[in-house]
Amino acid sequence: MIARGRLWAGVWLLVILVGAAAVGIPTIRRAILGAAGWALIADDPIELADIIVVAVDSNGSGALEAADLVHRGVATRVAIFTRPPDPVGQEFMRRGIPYEDETARSVRQLRSLGVETIDEIPGSVAGTEDQGPMLAGWCSRQGFRSVVVVSTVSHSRRLRRILHRSLKGHQTRVIVHTVSPRFPDFDPDRWWGVHGGVRAEIQELQKLLLDIVRHPIS
Repeated sequence: MIARGRLWAGVWLLVILVGAAAVGIPTIRRAILGAAGWALIADDPIELADIIVVAVDSNGSGALEAADLVHRGVATRVAIFTRPPDPVGQEFMRRGIPYEDETARSVRQLRSLGVETIDEIPGSVAGTEDQGPMLAGWCSRQGFRSVVVVSTVSHSRRLRRILHRSLKGHQTRVIVHTVSPRFPDFDPDRWWGVHGGVRAEIQELQKLLLDIVRHPIS
């Protein structure tokens, strides 16, 4: 209950700040809203790694960015998380009809982009929280010492907190890298002018605040 109360306090603080910015001086308004947008983002300096991992929900932009990193020489291998088939996919399979699920689609996209070595991280990821423990265990079994994880922009800071927490005590170092600005899912400097941006800001900031409340040191 205390954590939930703190979370909603944070959400109301955001609402108050946004409201204040909406009626304030334009330059101050942009500064406040921009700071709220950048609070969601974490983008580590890129460096050579053993493997590149495409985070769940990064969709085609994650595959494009991972392929570009391979061609830049950051790593030679790309890994993807496997996800359980959705009800539509299950029904296609029940009827014996070929169906390309998200895992198969990601593999096809990466191969089309020139990535030759693609690993599938075994298990079933249903959401962001599942990625940390699954990646930690898989990297330990594979003996990887460094990994670049490609994330969407608005999701990156919370994902980095989860991964750092999960990999604490492991030999693997994780580098979180956001997709290219050419494939933006979120613009921290203009999110308030786009319906999708407002939705992403509110949803992701609420989840980030909850993660901070639950795990102050991460």
